[in-house]
Amino acid sequence: MRLEAAGYEVNCAGNGEQALAAIKRRQPEVVLSDLRMEGMDGLALFERIHREWPTLPVIILTAHGSIRDAVQATQSGVFSFITKPVAPAELLTTLERALELRSPASVQPSGWAQHILTRSAKMYQLLDQARLVAQSDVNVLISGESGTGKELLAQAIHQGSLRAEGPFMPINCSAIPENLLESELFGHRKGAFTGASRDHPGLFVASAGGTVFLDEIGDMPPSLQVKVLRVLQERRVRPVGATDDQPIDVRILSATHRDLEAALTDGSFREDLYYRLNVVELRLPSLRERSEDIPLLANSFLRHVAERQGSKPVRLAPAAVGRLLRYSWPGNIRQLQNVIEKLVALAVGPVISEAQVREALPLDRGADIAELSEAKARFERGYMIRLLQLTAGNIAEAAQLAGRNRSDLYKVIKRHGIDLEQFKTTAGELPTEQG
Repeated sequence: MRLEAAGYEVNCAGNGEQALAAIKRRQPEVVLSDLRMEGMDGLALFERIHREWPTLPVIILTAHGSIRDAVQATQSGVFSFITKPVAPAELLTTLERALELRSPASVQPSGWAQHILTRSAKMYQLLDQARLVAQSDVNVLISGESGTGKELLAQAIHQGSLRAEGPFMPINCSAIPENLLESELFGHRKGAFTGASRDHPGLFVASAGGTVFLDEIGDMPPSLQVKVLRVLQERRVRPVGATDDQPIDVRILSATHRDLEAALTDGSFREDLYYRLNVVELRLPSLRERSEDIPLLANSFLRHVAERQGSKPVRLAPAAVGRLLRYSWPGNIRQLQNVIEKLVALAVGPVISEAQVREALPLDRGADIAELSEAKARFERGYMIRLLQLTAGNIAEAAQLAGRNRSDLYKVIKRHGIDLEQFKTTAGELPTEQG
């Protein structure tokens, strides 16, 4: 009643199975589900929805809210988790955000994060965190695999901060020789070394009122780590060849693909610098973790290549998109962009086929290797389905075969969102639709 009064068209379902059937008939823009329900609970329903409709936002309501439930829900990709009694304003605001996720406008947000393309719930949660830290001046460490877009996130934080009108200065600590990196960061005086024909202010001074982004901070030489730590502590720099310090007014953002905690253990990275840089850590998910963004990013790259070359845009055949989705993308977004560039260069018609994509992709050594937790879950689900097939859905017989009690099996069925009723056929028959 509350949602209809707010102008929403509402389609109600009595349980998870009815909800899945309703979604198949007519896909909604957002799903609002209870957590505790008979049969399939809200998380199991979400898992079923996410497998078939990965971009459909799911909001879960519960009167039994707990931190553990909320963490489990949000980590698995649930859009939002709201406890009852629900405040009307909170419900409507959450629905509006979910609808923005589904709308074309949300694909390319305006303002501070306009360069980040996503439909991923994980990315939207990350951007919510980034929006919060952008408002303060704390140092932020952005972690994530190579090619995930760490500099884009750093730019977004800068644009969302009070320093947005100031300069954004990126520097790759692994791409500049050690002797030049010190000069780039701290500046130098004329004659300080061979080739220093004039004074150079350095990025910390030149970025006054803005943000310095230290990319690949984990590759910074130990000798420079000491000097950067001093800058963070004292907010002053001393140019190479100078005898006096200069005050600075900058925010420091840093990024790394390395495991800095492991680097602390082997001594290659200073512990005191790590804690100075890592006041807040934001972890960018890999492209594998946000696979729903692959078609979105691929199509965006196709448009950009066509615009740059002044040619007619090409498109991906549905099977070609499927091939992209099945690839593991060890190089993440950067690799996807390179593959799209290659596909466009070799395209002979307006549609890129699956065969062309297959030829353009390098050997996917990790495609058949899942994480241990994922492999265990697959085995458990497959084992449970086979048990139910053999026993025609008779839990007592299945429990006896498995050597477990019935309550254990019900937990497994619930955890994997398996529809028990579909197995209640003749023993050994394969159900028409596995749950």
